[in-house]
Amino acid sequence: MNLVLEQIGELVTVPHIMLVIYVLNALIAFGLIFFDDKPATSTMAWIMILFMVPAVGLFLYLILSQNIAKRQLFKMTEKEEQDLGTIVGWQKEAVRAKIPNDPGALLYKWKELITLNLDYADSLLTFNDDVELLYDGKEMFDRLCHDIENAQYTIKLCYFIIKDDFVGQKLIDLLTKKAKEGVKVRLLIDALGSRSIGYTDLNEFKKAGGQYAYFFKPRIRHLYFRINYRNHRKLAVIDNKIGYIGGFNIAKEYLGYKKKFGYWRDTQLIIRGNALTSLNERFYMDWRYASGEKIDLLDQSIKHAFNPESCDIPIQIVSSGPESSKEEVKMGMMKMINNAKKCIRIQTPYLVPDSPMLESIAMAARSGVDVSIMIPCIPDHPFVYRTTLYNAGKLINEGAKIYIYENGFLHAKTLTVDGEVCTAGSTNFDIRSFRLNFESNAFIYDREVTRRMNAQFDKDLEMSRPYTADDRANISVWEKIAESISRLLTEIL
Repeated sequence: MNLVLEQIGELVTVPHIMLVIYVLNALIAFGLIFFDDKPATSTMAWIMILFMVPAVGLFLYLILSQNIAKRQLFKMTEKEEQDLGTIVGWQKEAVRAKIPNDPGALLYKWKELITLNLDYADSLLTFNDDVELLYDGKEMFDRLCHDIENAQYTIKLCYFIIKDDFVGQKLIDLLTKKAKEGVKVRLLIDALGSRSIGYTDLNEFKKAGGQYAYFFKPRIRHLYFRINYRNHRKLAVIDNKIGYIGGFNIAKEYLGYKKKFGYWRDTQLIIRGNALTSLNERFYMDWRYASGEKIDLLDQSIKHAFNPESCDIPIQIVSSGPESSKEEVKMGMMKMINNAKKCIRIQTPYLVPDSPMLESIAMAARSGVDVSIMIPCIPDHPFVYRTTLYNAGKLINEGAKIYIYENGFLHAKTLTVDGEVCTAGSTNFDIRSFRLNFESNAFIYDREVTRRMNAQFDKDLEMSRPYTADDRANISVWEKIAESISRLLTEIL
């Protein structure tokens, strides 16, 4: 036995292992060049990593670079495709007919954006909607618990992060209580983002009749070979009357109880009306894939979310994810930015967009549009924060105004244009959200909602400081090196 081990040891030497790694890296590089449809910048970044740090590069590639763009995760039955296609086709014609032929009308001015979201993302435009904005985590969580407590029929939740702390446990206990009362409760959580919530934490919930599912659950618990491609959405639909979409997750830091971050500033939309049709459809598409439950998509989503008594705010719910190469949310945002005539307001925790988005923002600033971008002062991901500051510096040189929020951590993901149209949801201004995660945003065509979002931006300005060309000129050599390395890796992280 010892002789066999010695012979294996003579054959399996470090040079032999490195040779195997180099051969594997070469094969991967060949595949990236000829058989993958990644953007050229991403391909070059991976090739650089594979050959500069071969062993580390191979490991990173195995856990970060699975391509699921060609997989049909959210399959529809033939009847659903036909019926939904008929509904979408009818809605496209109805919407075009309803948009007034008046250059001064808001919907006419943003007709191209509406059409893009309809044709490119199959996102229905609904009219009978009402939108409420919340910015404080404690208020958001209290409202969510209140609405769940008063639910009579159905509760559907989809969250990237629910943590096993007193906030997460309070929510699970409340959902268990409602399940015992006979309310149909479905809970969908991302397996990686909510990894602290295990089966034992959900035992009582399941016994009470509640249903739960993990999105991209690993075959072996806590062994995550798919770090990318996470369900980053934060959605809730209660009794098909109240919908939640925004940036808040369920954990103590989002309520401001974590010392590292302090006050947590985020944006939450509470929606009532026909837009719940789209929120329902999005939830059930994700739920069917993760849970395997057979559900009639149209019966559950289309027929039970109309509320003609709501206000008349037009909304499109746009979703995107790595199962498609279309990057629907990003394209909608770029269209907003490219059509801006007066002002653009952006709030984001990560300013790490790809080149087309960065160029769109720079072009707007160079065209005389008032571009203001707010980023946090506290990095929750230091590596990414360096790239955020680097990109902020580039945009300062193009004429954009950058502000650093100093009253805690800024996690809001909002974009407003010309005081007329706005979008908010789970999508950050970064490549991960645009290309690698499953996201959902509400595009809202309403001056009053946009005014309220801009008013909060102005309020946040009082607790922010400008980030200027002088700040950029005074960064240290080490900071420049860190930024240079960080920005080279943004395509793969």
